[in-house]
Amino acid sequence: MTARPYILAETTWETVRQTAYEVAILPWGATEAHNRHLPYATDTIQCDAVAAEAARLAWEAGTKTVVFPTVPYGVNTGQREIPFCLNMNPSTQQAVLMDIAETVQLHGVKKLVILNGHGGNDFRQIIRELQPRLSLLICQVHWFRCVNPAPYFTTPGDHAGELETSVMMEIAPDLVRPLSEAGPGQEHPFRIRGLREGWAWTQRRWVDATDDTGTGNPYDATREKGRKFLDAVSQQIAGFLVDLVAADITKLHE
Repeated sequence: MTARPYILAETTWETVRQTAYEVAILPWGATEAHNRHLPYATDTIQCDAVAAEAARLAWEAGTKTVVFPTVPYGVNTGQREIPFCLNMNPSTQQAVLMDIAETVQLHGVKKLVILNGHGGNDFRQIIRELQPRLSLLICQVHWFRCVNPAPYFTTPGDHAGELETSVMMEIAPDLVRPLSEAGPGQEHPFRIRGLREGWAWTQRRWVDATDDTGTGNPYDATREKGRKFLDAVSQQIAGFLVDLVAADITKLHE
């Protein structure tokens, strides 16, 4: 395997110390059940792959981008009853992020992007608290939200549905079980109208919200759909990285 200079885990100290990296990417996934046909590491595998491809494109466009190892634990407080859905509380995420951000800042990188691959993670409030303590800019990108999925999928789904299944068919086909083994991913909606319509919010209790841990029908998933969507997502994120590198973080507003 040829080492990719934009992937820190594959890069030697000699290369790292000679490279003036301009933006760092911290992929952040989760470890949780994904219906009966996708592995527990789905969010981490997807986030890792998207980060690598977006970084490759940004590197080839002339930026010095570095991708850190993917954090495999996310917020899973709503899945506590499901075996080995491994939870990392937001307060723990804040501590981890602060430690990593301080290291990034110490070594002169001025921009850090959290590439999020798990719906239960949201770093906005953490960034609001940490940003005033740091000189580097912290951004978050939800890779699965940066491109409208409607042109690519019949019913994308929320968790282990058509979108995630198609993407996993492209990234890690050997880890995807036959769709004949998958559950339908039917979600049991909230009884309260505001929660059901989404303008009010509370956390879902996963064992009540779904019978097979999925929320989204996976049966229309194909590898081709996954490939096309991943291409679009990677191009979108790479473009953001190029723009971010070129930006003066003290003048982000027109």
